[in-house]
Amino acid sequence: MAETRVGGARIRYDDVGQGEPTLLFIPGWCTSREVFRKLVPWCSMLHRALVVDLPGHGESQQPGPDFDNTAVVDTLRAVIDASGARQVVPVALSHGGWWALELRRQLGSRIPALVLLDWLVLEPPPPFLQAVQALQSSQWRQARDGLFSLWLQGVSSPDVVRFVRDDMGSFGEDMWKRGGREIEKVYSRYGSPLEALATLSPPVPTLHLYAQPEDKAWLEAQGSFASSHPWFQVQKLPARSHFPLLELPEDMAARIGRFLDSTLGTHPARLAPPPT
Repeated sequence: MAETRVGGARIRYDDVGQGEPTLLFIPGWCTSREVFRKLVPWCSMLHRALVVDLPGHGESQQPGPDFDNTAVVDTLRAVIDASGARQVVPVALSHGGWWALELRRQLGSRIPALVLLDWLVLEPPPPFLQAVQALQSSQWRQARDGLFSLWLQGVSSPDVVRFVRDDMGSFGEDMWKRGGREIEKVYSRYGSPLEALATLSPPVPTLHLYAQPEDKAWLEAQGSFASSHPWFQVQKLPARSHFPLLELPEDMAARIGRFLDSTLGTHPARLAPPPT
């Protein structure tokens, strides 16, 4: 385990594997780096991997009584700098994608590609916005539990159930309210992640891997965007939950490897089983 300090707060991250570009694994709000525990062993066979605990999450300290998206991006930049990595591809879960996008905006060609995992990349539907607003109210616990029920509906994977209930469920009122506030802020500013990605100049090769929802319209809308923005790719995985990285880590790692090979010319070797 490695660490750096940002504003006096200790930020911890794993630094494993070798190979360029370095992959920076970014969790979302109220999620520790534990969510990547099954995916990283596969990816780190071909690439160096930095796996970060966000400020106030997991084993990282909180920089003060409150912090925002800007502070998270500053933390991720500090980890990149401390690692000495030259080129970094963020692999961002859910709303961690906003920070990945901002890293590209700030660091330019040092971020040669983006990998987004199970993110609401289209314009958010009203029920989502209502849930995000409810997280910021005295009803935050009911809103959180409602999200948990939605995410676990029809899911039988013990890894997914355990992660949602034990890891995400370990975060308290302040962090859930903070997450709701910061998520609402960026959707209000940009409309949707796809709209935000389209503002980057030059555009950045981007892969979105997701499993849910099953609604074909969701995939078709992203495919339509990809047809007019050839730098964007979307692939749907055959998983039952919003956490395919816990259900199909080998498949997901292979898709990431092929994407990096085709877009950056990394020429990854064939995946072999990771050490047990």
